[in-house]
Amino acid sequence: ERINHLGFLERLNLHIWKSLSQADYVSLLKDFVESEFFVIDGDSLLLTWLCKETEYLTFFYRVECFLHDFTEKGAKYVIVFFKDAEQMYFAYPRFLFLRTALIEHLKHNTNISVHTEFSNCLSSEWEIFLKNSYPYFIIISDIGLTSLQTDYLYIFIAHSLSKKINVVLTSGQEYDTLRVYGYHLQSLWKHRLFFQKVNYTVSLWVCNHSSTDVKFNEILFIRNVCQTVLLLKRLWPEGSDIRRTVCVLACAVVLKMYSNMLKNADTFMGAAKEPSERVKSKPLSPEEAADLCRMQCLTVIFLLHVPLSQRAQIRIIKSRWTERVLPLIKMHEFCAHFVLTHLSDTNDWKLDVTYLPDLNDDSVLRNLAHYYEMEYCEGLKFQKELGKEMESEYQLLWDTVTKLAVKYDFGGAFPVRNTSQLFLEQKRPFFREEIPNTGLIPLKSDLVEAYAGDVLKDLPVLESNDPAVTSLIKYKEFDELRHWHSGRPLTEEYERARCSADAKSKDPYERRKIQKLQTFYRFYGSTLEDSPSKTIVSQGAVPVNANTAVKKTKKLHKSKAEIIAEENKKRLKIKEEKKEQEQWKALSMSTEREIKQNLTAGINKLEKFLKTLQSKSVKLSTEIAGLSACLEVWKEHCRKQGNNHKDLSIAVQVMRRIHILLEKYQDLLEESHLKKLTRCLRLLGFENLSCSLSGDDRNISNYATEVGPARFQLQYMDYYLLREERNDPDPRVQHFIPDTWQRELLDAVDNNESAVIVAPTSSGKTYASYYCMEKVLKMSNEGVVVYVAPTKALVNQVVGIIYHRFTKKLPDGLAVCGVFTRDYRHDVMNSQILVTVPQCLEILMLSPRCQKWTKRIQYVIFDEVHCLGGEIGAEVWEHLLVTIRCPFLALSATISNPEHLTEYAWSFLAQRGIFKLDVNFLDREVNYCMETTDIELDSVAVSNTISLKMIPLFFFCLTSLQIESYGIPSDLSLSPRESIQLYDTMVKVWQEWPRAQQSTLFFEFVLFKNKVVIKKVDVRKYEKELKKELTRWIAVGQRQKYHNSIHIFISKSIIRIHLTDIYYVLFILSFGINSVECAAWNVHSNLLKKQKNEQGPNTEREKENVRNKLRKVNKGLKKLHRLKIFDRVKFSRRGYEQTVLALRGIGYHHGSMAFRERQVVEMLFRLGYIKVVTATGTLALGINMPCKSVVFAEDSVFLDALNYRQMSGRAGRRGQDMVGNVFFYDIPLPKVERLIKSNVPQLKGQFPLTISLILRLMLLAAKADDKADARAKALSVLKHSLMSFQQERLTELLKIYFIFSLQFLIKEGYVDQEGNPIGFAGLVTHLHCYEPSNFVLVGFLVKGLFHKLCQPNKEGSTDFSEDVMEKLVLILANLFGRRYLPAGTAKFKNKFCQSKVFLEDLPEDFADAVYEYNSKVEKNFAHFLLTTAKLADMEQEYRLPLSKTDFTFKDWHGSELASYLMDSNKNVSAISPFACLSGMTDHDLFQAANINQAVLRSLRINVTNCPLLYLEKYDNQGRKRPLNAYALDFYKHGSLIALTTDNWLNEGDAYYLLKDFSLLIKTIGTSLSELCDNPNDNVLLAFQKLAENYKKRLAAV
Repeated sequence: ERINHLGFLERLNLHIWKSLSQADYVSLLKDFVESEFFVIDGDSLLLTWLCKETEYLTFFYRVECFLHDFTEKGAKYVIVFFKDAEQMYFAYPRFLFLRTALIEHLKHNTNISVHTEFSNCLSSEWEIFLKNSYPYFIIISDIGLTSLQTDYLYIFIAHSLSKKINVVLTSGQEYDTLRVYGYHLQSLWKHRLFFQKVNYTVSLWVCNHSSTDVKFNEILFIRNVCQTVLLLKRLWPEGSDIRRTVCVLACAVVLKMYSNMLKNADTFMGAAKEPSERVKSKPLSPEEAADLCRMQCLTVIFLLHVPLSQRAQIRIIKSRWTERVLPLIKMHEFCAHFVLTHLSDTNDWKLDVTYLPDLNDDSVLRNLAHYYEMEYCEGLKFQKELGKEMESEYQLLWDTVTKLAVKYDFGGAFPVRNTSQLFLEQKRPFFREEIPNTGLIPLKSDLVEAYAGDVLKDLPVLESNDPAVTSLIKYKEFDELRHWHSGRPLTEEYERARCSADAKSKDPYERRKIQKLQTFYRFYGSTLEDSPSKTIVSQGAVPVNANTAVKKTKKLHKSKAEIIAEENKKRLKIKEEKKEQEQWKALSMSTEREIKQNLTAGINKLEKFLKTLQSKSVKLSTEIAGLSACLEVWKEHCRKQGNNHKDLSIAVQVMRRIHILLEKYQDLLEESHLKKLTRCLRLLGFENLSCSLSGDDRNISNYATEVGPARFQLQYMDYYLLREERNDPDPRVQHFIPDTWQRELLDAVDNNESAVIVAPTSSGKTYASYYCMEKVLKMSNEGVVVYVAPTKALVNQVVGIIYHRFTKKLPDGLAVCGVFTRDYRHDVMNSQILVTVPQCLEILMLSPRCQKWTKRIQYVIFDEVHCLGGEIGAEVWEHLLVTIRCPFLALSATISNPEHLTEYAWSFLAQRGIFKLDVNFLDREVNYCMETTDIELDSVAVSNTISLKMIPLFFFCLTSLQIESYGIPSDLSLSPRESIQLYDTMVKVWQEWPRAQQSTLFFEFVLFKNKVVIKKVDVRKYEKELKKELTRWIAVGQRQKYHNSIHIFISKSIIRIHLTDIYYVLFILSFGINSVECAAWNVHSNLLKKQKNEQGPNTEREKENVRNKLRKVNKGLKKLHRLKIFDRVKFSRRGYEQTVLALRGIGYHHGSMAFRERQVVEMLFRLGYIKVVTATGTLALGINMPCKSVVFAEDSVFLDALNYRQMSGRAGRRGQDMVGNVFFYDIPLPKVERLIKSNVPQLKGQFPLTISLILRLMLLAAKADDKADARAKALSVLKHSLMSFQQERLTELLKIYFIFSLQFLIKEGYVDQEGNPIGFAGLVTHLHCYEPSNFVLVGFLVKGLFHKLCQPNKEGSTDFSEDVMEKLVLILANLFGRRYLPAGTAKFKNKFCQSKVFLEDLPEDFADAVYEYNSKVEKNFAHFLLTTAKLADMEQEYRLPLSKTDFTFKDWHGSELASYLMDSNKNVSAISPFACLSGMTDHDLFQAANINQAVLRSLRINVTNCPLLYLEKYDNQGRKRPLNAYALDFYKHGSLIALTTDNWLNEGDAYYLLKDFSLLIKTIGTSLSELCDNPNDNVLLAFQKLAENYKKRLAAV
């Protein structure tokens, strides 16, 4: 059995290792944090911060900091401590005591839910908890104190993954201002399969190692504690503070048991020891033990009275306890554990548990021991008074201990020491290191003075003859030695991007290439929208308001030409109208007949014909005929049914036609039409509505619906209700009548105002963007509009629409549209509309030589502006907002605080004004459903017969707690049918509901009284009132009635959806590439099976029908062949696969596909040739792929509420679908609930500054032609950050950061003392996105390390050995290819097929250069922290961050002894007072590893703001986190497949990482060639060869 267990553990270790290897390093908290409930394993939390050197209170501080980093970001979590895990700490009494104290502290002093009722991870109770709550993930450690605990944690990880619960490792977690990052293990099918195989063995193992037997020693402890607690309750009946209580109980129990132990030495702890250990040292005597306990009591007195500010100054004693004392210390910790455990079960005694984190302080105890051993005995000079208050309380504690000891006498409270036994080892001297000088190098710069002059004047400045000033780095020597020009300006970054085509080119081949590209873009754009192309003619300046301009330009007298033109238009209109009348005359009989035969098909045919008509009068005739036909169908149906139940869906079609006629053709309706409508309403039984039309009151009830008109419209017409639409056209819009908010937006554009638009997906907000483009194109040939999109895919989509919409004849060399991304560009400087990504526009805005172009920008459009609060590149959006000198449009569907954004923008755009438009409405109806049937997904995708039972999920997800905490999300709405059902349910549940008949709620009599046409806007008002009333129910204590209402509402709302209602469909799978492709092929194979199995007797007839349909399809396909759409993927790796799938109407879409492959799928789907697409999150940001239904088919960490909202927004094709469907398949209900009910995110600012950005700003201010404008832009970036908006303290902190960053740049030779960039500043700024590797690279170059390495094979040769090339790749991979693997992956040495996997260390001389760089950075950052310490909120710093436990103790009266034990020379001004307790001082800030644990938290600064390049990175357990060697491995073997199998990268990620790495090598090589005059320079040649080699290998993939 043991052998089997060992074999099982080996398999388990291997399984976990493979899982760890594939972990993704991701942001754990997304924008919708309230949707992301997760679990933290309490023991893993404990293990993360346990350290023998850390004091008790410091430990609790670090744990609370860790939890607070989650809590302050809005996270929802619980902590779980398993009962069986406690036994693993009995070998470590200190940790056992900390665990018990931590549990009690979190339970009583924080708002965190702590679960301790589960025995282990295999218990049935735990599995029920997981099923009911379904956490987003569980945070677990992958290493324990012992191998046994590590095995237990591995089982916990494996079990969680098998239950579809993702796992996050405690190891490697990092955080910044807004995010927490960590290693995430996705639960996959293989995890479930593995655990099924080992389930039985795991259960046996856990059972064997979860013994609940209480050992004899534990029984003694428990018995003594129980007896002593009973005695103490009699002595202190009123209760006490937890510190006093634990102290006296632990000391009393220890003294009693220790005394017994000495009498029975063989039966206690010594019995468990080896004989050699027993004789090793003589135990302490009872008197010596009593001395130690007195000092324990005295320590607690210090904790009770001395404020934290004083304790932070306590002397640092490096001495440790002697071997004789340690057993008693451990015994005391054991006792404290059992005391806390017993007290936690005591409810009949009042205990103040506020200060549970501060039960002991070993530093104070050692100081007291040192004082009484070494100083007190040296005479009266060193005998300090304790203070009356502290002395009396100490006396009380010790008297209580002696009373509790009962039969033992341990003497009085004084003297504290009665014995001379040394408790501390021989003293080790403590050397205090001096803090280096913080003086600043003098700096004279207008930009610096304007931004940070107020801060700079208060900082110390060095004299000009100081060595730090006279020894500044100069690059002159390097330049002369190597024939380099370090200060030479480099070419612009946009010029280095690959140019696909350019209008300036005169080459015929290039011209032809441009024409082909434009032809394709026009076709691509035509698949995105139906509007025709416009030819733009420049008209000069456009009037401020187009509406008023139209009125002003009307002439009193028309010219003859204008009269003739108008008459021609009228004749043409009459001709078209006659033609349409003839068409309707020809089709009317067949259409009416089809309506009578098949109502649904007939109505579809009617509406399809209506879309082709232009004449309003013909449309009216058609609608009247449709109404008559529907009415006849209804009458016939009623006659057949008699008194039986009637199908009201027919009446719905009648009422729908009435709605359309009254709303859209009211101006054309004649008396006869109104009489017809009146008669129809009477036939339906809506007497009050018919009266409101005619005033006549007659009764025709044979065909009545027997339902009230308001109820009928809400309950049965549902999504057929009309939107609120205007009927008056706007001259600025040709193809539709804009809503009021859209007109306001167009007015803002006409008035050159900025606007923030928050509106749902597909609501029409982007129309203003194209109107803005059209306006600028009309004004002149010089003006520029910049469209900023977050992704390259969205860039290409916008470019396609622009080419499709606009045509303009421009002078030679100019283009309508240009593109600039990092991969390619065309017509950047010579286009009128530039479409780009934020990072590329920032390059242009901050480039000194592009300032002339930036002045041509007249409008900037920011699409998906919620990226301003994103994980990566958020600060770039800020920089763009503040540097543009023109109005902007900011568009988003997911911002909950647009007011904050407009206020922020107003702070720097006040002179131009900003117009905010927050559009909160749903433009289309969407059903959110969850499957309740057990059915195969692949079958769903191909079946046309299966009917699914679905649960609508809107109010199902809203608990009373959710409404209390967050309210009802603004974008969570009910359909009209659900609104009426909810009202009925509320009336049924609370029959005495006092407000049921209130005017605003009783719908039949007020909001909808006598309304013939109830619109969606009316229902929204009613729904709003219902939501208010629901919220009020909870507020007045009617929670149970609320829950009953929701339960009944859901049971009544179960619907069945036929699968023919689902297409077109997007299957959103687990964001994994393999599952997406497999799902698509599974659908394909099921289609083939179905084709074979369903060949019936009428096969030939069906084949003929299919042939007829194919003829129509082939006509459309000819167009595709002409454009060679499939040729775009002809030579790609997936080209053949995609073609085969597409011919069956299937496609897949994910990030690993080439851009062209994705583009083909998008076009074919929009054109209707592909009906089913399986996809990952690549469709999340604005990709236009509207469909009938979206199915979320698997769970993933990336399926957060933001991605859910973006992708579910594809459901419902505007103009085609009355309703869209969103389905959840195989996703647990708790996850679905959290996705739906989460609110949209709030925008928050990231830390905005980096050293590279500051250097770029200095370069802009110094080198731009227009110095004043450049300086203004630089100041805008520095002054207006979203993080510091309306926060003066953070504003000053950023100024200090700016000053010290400049000091670093000056010392490193990138900026001179006048603020002018020098040296290799250009090279560093070109690589700004790779900070800090850009600075290190230049350091290698200047030190001559590259010249030393890059030696050719022979002198004078240009060839380099493969060893040199590989070392060069190794160095660049260490700098720029940094992808860390979890620390646990390095534990298992596996044989890899082709890759080394773990990146080797840098060569020694290069590593030394990095150490030198890091030491300079650490020193500079430490000086920054020391300077900013004055900005900290010290009142906050003396409180624990989560529990807010205060340690200021303002009633402190002082103590002579306490003051004596303090070190007044100890520098602790810039670090947390909690960190000081563990011996940290200001000098620890000069070591980056200590910064996060020591820095003042109220400054909101951490080590991520320090540009360090870690050669070795360690987790909290001290394990090294290896770097992935993917870049070097690929260079060696050239296999992309090997990177997926050995290096644990997915294919798409690997390709794009390698592509970026190759582009980087090329960029470095290009920059070096521009800086070096010698074309035969070895370094230059080596980089050029490496770039060529890497490009070849990548091209061969």
